[in-house]
Amino acid sequence: MTFEEVLPQLKQGAKVIREGWSGFELYVTLVSGDSYENHPVMPYLLIKTSDEGFSSFAPTVCDILAEDWKIVEA
Repeated sequence: MTFEEVLPQLKQGAKVIREGWSGFELYVTLVSGDSYENHPVMPYLLIKTSDEGFSSFAPTVCDILAEDWKIVEA
């Protein structure tokens, strides 16, 4: 799948990953509806890794153009 195809799925709560990744990355998810100090936080992407927990995720040009995205959980 392309990034354009998985983006609507991310918005619906799916967890996605690229097949070309090494296995260290478990999934990417979209977080929305958060607030901080009573102010809304804009939606953002997180990546779950096998040893570091969660980290912010900003897709690279290679990620955006890749066609090996897949849904791992809805």
